[in-house]
Amino acid sequence: MVDRVSVLFVCMGNICRSPMAHGAFRKLVARAGLADRVMIDSAGTIDHHAGDPPDPRAVATAGERGIDISDLRARALTATDCGRFDLIVAMDRGNLNRVRAVCNGHPATHLLLEFAPQRREHEVPDPYSGGPAAFETVMDLIEAGTQGLLAEVAQRLDGGAP
Repeated sequence: MVDRVSVLFVCMGNICRSPMAHGAFRKLVARAGLADRVMIDSAGTIDHHAGDPPDPRAVATAGERGIDISDLRARALTATDCGRFDLIVAMDRGNLNRVRAVCNGHPATHLLLEFAPQRREHEVPDPYSGGPAAFETVMDLIEAGTQGLLAEVAQRLDGGAP
């Protein structure tokens, strides 16, 4: 049992998947009454979009589900993040491998869908080149993964479920 848990979501550019996961998880954590005990952030494995808001399609898709991510801004993963976060959650294997390289094998790196064993998918695909349906699919996967992640975080905090 711990007093606080910090979670970092990671994708490639930090403009689609990881901000969507950040927002979805932030909403779940607030609804569970844990906002003061869970620190949430997101980052990308590249810095191409640093300072940019999330992709408008990601904002729209999240917004349709009552999740506001318009306040988020892209940033790149840093070596400092490796020591700041208890859980680093990547969207796909390629980005998970990049996180592990930057973090020298950080022991608490996961794929988001590890927390959604009921899903047949193992990775959250990048919707950037797709249309609205791709973003909807990604949001479905993110919501499944963040639900399971919330259970994991709640167990770490309280030894029980939310």
